Amino acid sequence: MDRISFKIGAVFFITILLVEGILFYYLHSSIIHSRIDEELASLQTRGNNHRDILETSYSLETIHHITIMESKTDTHVIITDRTGAIVSSSVPTDNSIQDIIKETPSDVPRTGLILEDDWQDRQYIASVSPLENNGAVYMFKNTQRVQSLIAKLNKHFWLAGILLLTSMAVITLFLSRFITKPVIRMNEATSKIRQGDYSVTLPRRGNDELGELSESIQVLADDLSHMKRQRNEFLASISHELRTPLTYIKGYADIAGKAGTATEDRSHYLQIIHEEATKLSGLIKGLFDLAKMDENTFTIQKERVELCEFMRGIHTRLAPSFNEKNIALNFDCPGEVYIEADPTRFEQIIINLLDNARKYSDEGTATSVQVLKKNGAVHIIVKDEGKGIPNEDLAWVFDRFYRVDKSRSSALGGSGLGLAIVKELVEAHGGKIILSSELGKGTTFEIII
Repeated sequence: MDRISFKIGAVFFITILLVEGILFYYLHSSIIHSRIDEELASLQTRGNNHRDILETSYSLETIHHITIMESKTDTHVIITDRTGAIVSSSVPTDNSIQDIIKETPSDVPRTGLILEDDWQDRQYIASVSPLENNGAVYMFKNTQRVQSLIAKLNKHFWLAGILLLTSMAVITLFLSRFITKPVIRMNEATSKIRQGDYSVTLPRRGNDELGELSESIQVLADDLSHMKRQRNEFLASISHELRTPLTYIKGYADIAGKAGTATEDRSHYLQIIHEEATKLSGLIKGLFDLAKMDENTFTIQKERVELCEFMRGIHTRLAPSFNEKNIALNFDCPGEVYIEADPTRFEQIIINLLDNARKYSDEGTATSVQVLKKNGAVHIIVKDEGKGIPNEDLAWVFDRFYRVDKSRSSALGGSGLGLAIVKELVEAHGGKIILSSELGKGTTFEIII
């Protein structure tokens, strides 16, 4: 669970460490060079000032005054004459000082010259300011003082670096956890789904890619849960649908086969066996048709059909069954409307829808069939005033063996395959079917071709 957090945290930390390390190195080098340049410039400026004073009043008193003044500071002054001999010095001259003086070039500019700037390996940094016709003023500063200053600066940098690394580690840990927490939760959810447990709940996290992925996993889990439930219901339904007629067939066959059964009773039993066998055959045929649709081996033979005449024929055949239940079956199809359809399969669609309307409508209600053209498409609307469908069932009524009310399905004789077949056949014709319903007020199916 923590592997991705560790990886992301490590990548963040190493990346920030490299960037900050480069910036720190650049900043450190810049500050040190600037500080050394300031020290050298200060040393050269101090020498130029002494030079200017000596050029204004070159005397033993002035030289003594300058020497005494520098002896009280961390810099040293050496004044030479035109021959290079030392006139005065604020400190005793050692070999390092004498070596630097010997390296003085003959053409020192008026603005002065830095003679030594190696503060890391040499004992002194030094500058020289020429005196007009009277020698030169040399300024020295012990590099131990410069190195001590740089050491303090390094100490501050190390302290800042440690504080920065610590804060980086904490921030990286927090960010990696914050970023990977939804990923870890989604991984846990997919693991549960893989194990067959679809009871996962993932919150929607904004409108970014992680939020969309979280929502997709949640939808997948909900769909798989519904599919699992539907599969169980499918197996239970098909077992019941097959067992019931087979039980009737076996039971009445046994009774009809017994000796002494009256001829009239035997004929009645055989009629029941025939009806149950017909029902069983229809169920198996429906399942076979759906299986062929799933395998894309189901074909329809389209031809040009005049829809009004075609629908009028279906209305004529079904009207008596509606009248028998005292339900009005209205039909409206103005003019001539042509579509490309398989007459047999399209008739199966309309009959299934009207059969549902008749089954789930009460006496005294009306069912209407309307055909119209709209926006270049043909709309077939089947509307009833029946029981209606609850909102929570609307999304599933086209599933196989799905029943809104399990308790009434047997009494009404449905197998739960009718609407599933209707949807498949409509889509096989290149159309779509839209369902709208209000509980207690009726249901409307609209086929758009």
